[in-house]
Amino acid sequence: MKPEIPLSFEFFPPKTVDGIANLRETRSQLAQYKPEFFSVTFGAGGSTTDRTRETVFEIQDEGYQAAPHISCISSSKEEIRELLLAYQAKGIKRLVALRGDVPSGEVSVGDFKHANELVNFIRQETGDWFHLEVAAYPEFHPEALSAAKDMANFKRKVEAGADSAITQYFYNADAYFSFVDNCLADAITIPIVPGIMPIYNYTQLARFSGVCGAEIPRWLRLRLEAYADDMPSLRALGVDVVSELCERLLTCGVPSLHFYTLNQAGTISKIVGNLNIK
Repeated sequence: MKPEIPLSFEFFPPKTVDGIANLRETRSQLAQYKPEFFSVTFGAGGSTTDRTRETVFEIQDEGYQAAPHISCISSSKEEIRELLLAYQAKGIKRLVALRGDVPSGEVSVGDFKHANELVNFIRQETGDWFHLEVAAYPEFHPEALSAAKDMANFKRKVEAGADSAITQYFYNADAYFSFVDNCLADAITIPIVPGIMPIYNYTQLARFSGVCGAEIPRWLRLRLEAYADDMPSLRALGVDVVSELCERLLTCGVPSLHFYTLNQAGTISKIVGNLNIK
């Protein structure tokens, strides 16, 4: 099955043997959509460096395009250089370059403070070898001091050499459209791919959203809360809501869709199956 619009899927590196087996099954199920790439996250402060690399190499060996996340917080230039060389040697052509979260109790941030510094370093080290994705925040970064400063931070990443951006997830499509319009007004023309978060569990989603600054609209929050522990009904609502969000985005011509899978395939398969794509 080949969608008319590119899709991509994000995984986190599993910790256990069972987790590895589950991710392989998830990947097998999502491969039917011929994704543009599978991305793999990178833990706070480089806490999953080895597992991220192992997962990325396995994906690449299976014949898929892998896109490892690289987080610069708590990383040295030499550590990043080593990763870049390893990924180049493996034939990996796409990276997701992020500042990353500061681990609890962390004192030193390493050689980089901001994602634009990482993007610039990667360009200096590898030229145009990698397609560089960066993060975008339609509802603003949780640490942003103002909307204008948040846009200025994003523009610095673009000017440093980003090829495209993947957004934080959102449930208000107007936030995405407004962000894209503001980018165009500021002469930012790289593709901005909407990040899509399926709804698996309300408690977990509320916790994630509180940390990353993604808004759960009041109407949606109240409907999800009403289901309490009725997980089948909650997930059915989630499939409908996220499918409608994706349809609206597709109707308005987004460049692609990027799904945050949480290493699960079933709900995403239902959403993709609902979309008006082949």
